[in-house]
Amino acid sequence: MLAKNPRLSNDEQISAMLLRYEIEQFNSVYASALDDQRLADWAEMFTEDASYVVLSRENEDRGHPVGLIYCENRGMIRDRAFALKKTAMFAPRYLRHMISNVQLTGEADGGGIRARSNYLVLQVLFDRPDATIHQAGTYNDIFRRTEVGLKLAQRRCVYDNLLVPNALCIPV
Repeated sequence: MLAKNPRLSNDEQISAMLLRYEIEQFNSVYASALDDQRLADWAEMFTEDASYVVLSRENEDRGHPVGLIYCENRGMIRDRAFALKKTAMFAPRYLRHMISNVQLTGEADGGGIRARSNYLVLQVLFDRPDATIHQAGTYNDIFRRTEVGLKLAQRRCVYDNLLVPNALCIPV
């Protein structure tokens, strides 16, 4: 529950709680799409002009825009999903995305909703008995309301890992 902010009315507090819940539900569907490797569904969770970036905390802290994955619009996101589904070869695996600690962090230009969440991706390779932490970090997001609900206008996945496993194949 959001902490009581004396500067907000009860109605504003309730609206903020409902928005946070809506983002948590969005993140649950997002995680499920990736865990089930429904990459076409994942790509549709972004606006046409969305950006999707996966970069290290070190680069984020230094203001370096270079990331492991860099998509400038939904077309590029769809291309990535198609390539993974049809052309990429990697060892079979199960993934589990855990997304928590959603915070509403303000309003973005153009009326978007800024939010931040923690994420953890666990991975189980079919030939190994144990689960490993594939990646841990934060999502820095801008959501936009559309006629079908919330969509991501921006998702910056800032990972904390010092090293990234060889196979950063499935999006985080």
